[in-house]
Amino acid sequence: MPRFVVVPDSFKGSLTSLQAGHIISDSIRKHFPDAEIDVIPVADGGEGTVEALVTAASGKLIDTKAAGPLGDETDTQFGIIGGDTAVFELANVAGLPMVPKEKRNPYDTTTRGLGELIKQALDKGLRRLVVGLGGSATNDGGMGMLSELGVRFRDADGDLLPGYGRDVGQAVSVDFGGLDPRLAECELIAACDVKNPLCGPEGASVIFGPQKGATPEQAAELDRALLGYAGLVERELGRPALHEVPGAGAAGGLGFALLSLGFTLAPGAELIDRMAGLESRIAGSDWVITGEGRTDGQSAYGKLPYYAATLAKKHGAKAILISGSLGADYLELRELFAGCFALITEPSDLQTCMDRAVPALAACSDNVMGFLRIARSPW
Repeated sequence: MPRFVVVPDSFKGSLTSLQAGHIISDSIRKHFPDAEIDVIPVADGGEGTVEALVTAASGKLIDTKAAGPLGDETDTQFGIIGGDTAVFELANVAGLPMVPKEKRNPYDTTTRGLGELIKQALDKGLRRLVVGLGGSATNDGGMGMLSELGVRFRDADGDLLPGYGRDVGQAVSVDFGGLDPRLAECELIAACDVKNPLCGPEGASVIFGPQKGATPEQAAELDRALLGYAGLVERELGRPALHEVPGAGAAGGLGFALLSLGFTLAPGAELIDRMAGLESRIAGSDWVITGEGRTDGQSAYGKLPYYAATLAKKHGAKAILISGSLGADYLELRELFAGCFALITEPSDLQTCMDRAVPALAACSDNVMGFLRIARSPW
């Protein structure tokens, strides 16, 4: 009886990891009715992180309310795993799709809602906090979240700042004395797949600001503001150069704020391994089926398919890659995979490919599994 582990990343804009996993699983079952199939949904810290981790680790979802990216109350959720771990994703409380295009302006958005969710989890006695970064509408350097957790930022008049993007450049002082003391009791982890520092040409404002509605002038101003804000926080904590840590610029600078609280930034694939026991579930399998929206040479830098294939090789399993498309340099990964397959079968524009993701993935998976069945590889 062959054993398959199906562990795809999401196909961004088309399929969640769980949806992709079920489609691939259906194809496996069609050709191998007696197969043992373990579907492990994953995410990189952005949209779908809570669902993926809760599903993979048999946790539960908590439906609740918190401040959205514009500060108004919104429906959101977080997950609980193992009775002591809370899982959050910024995308479902301050995500870019939550802000209408005509209202996208990083001066007007905040991460306060994440702070509210963290307090709710602390109130439930949870002391292991996992935050997924990605898909944010914010560029407040995490000031909103920190403010909600008790950090006090003041302007030149001594007035408290609530923590919107526009407030970052107004801060002249910061006081961590009121920080929720329960955080000192916690293990703090963040899923972060970007390496950007907080400021500079590769920083949060310049690289990610435009997609959140920033003009070039605003991006430059926000970059300067974040540098000054970082200096205040670093001097208060006695931790110089925190803004230069890779990942500090994630989620509009939320990475920096989490670092200031003592969070460890970990690649999403490593976090899935830690939370869902990925390696132990791959060990003893015959085939590992993975994939993502697009695979190229960059996938070797911490992306889930590369990580899963590395674990498969370590444990003597064969890995197959099924992705939306393959970049010209995907061959750099070829030694890890028994085969690499793309969903695209004819010239198409990106939107058409995304619209047809479900039938395309089903057809490609069917072809791959049909070949495996006929080949009758020795397992």
